[in-house]
Amino acid sequence: MVPELRQEAILASVRSRDISYIKDLAEELNISLSTIRRDIAALEEAGTVISMRGGAVKPVIAEEPAPAAVTEEAPVVKKRLIRSAEKDLIAKKAAALVSDGDVIYIDSGTTCSCMFQYLSAKDIIIVTSNYEVLDFMPMQKAKVIMLGGEISNDLHSINGPLTEKSIADMHFNKAFIGANGYIPDGGVFTHTEREARKKVLVKEHSDKNYLLMDTSKKNQYAFQKLFNVRDVELITEE
Repeated sequence: MVPELRQEAILASVRSRDISYIKDLAEELNISLSTIRRDIAALEEAGTVISMRGGAVKPVIAEEPAPAAVTEEAPVVKKRLIRSAEKDLIAKKAAALVSDGDVIYIDSGTTCSCMFQYLSAKDIIIVTSNYEVLDFMPMQKAKVIMLGGEISNDLHSINGPLTEKSIADMHFNKAFIGANGYIPDGGVFTHTEREARKKVLVKEHSDKNYLLMDTSKKNQYAFQKLFNVRDVELITEE
């Protein structure tokens, strides 16, 4: 990975907590200690982190920003490295809500992808537009239905009219939806119109809807509003 992307992932992780330990960061992001120390030094020179005694580092705190626009979708390979521990915790919480006999929908997105590993042994039907499910096949007991449609390589997602037509003929007990940002007591947002149409349609065809979002997406908005936060159950790492 190029240093700039690696340092962005490190900075995002450091900013997610008050104090981080270099050893823990190295394990979380699968980076060697020598490499992460060089990156921390570069970030400190840039004025974004402060090194502390005992191998710790903390972020440089600025005033909390107002809600900000997320102007573009980051590549999935990059997003996997960011807040990976938090995403895994969210996925575990979400998977615990799934019972044998359920028909569930799992959306695209790196947090939703983390759910697959915790669902393999459940006697359920998984419907998904997230083609990362192929990395977890075969499942032990869970039956998987992958929706057809147009492949969005940057999102590892399937969407478009064919996908929407299939969803319109289905009904889910529970849906687990991802997005790019949310405003507390406000809306939930995503970048593309196609993804927005798909997510809204899923919500309309599910008994219970869960939004999987780590807190770094709080006070972030994007091009397309999906629905209001109050219309779904929000699952975060907190």
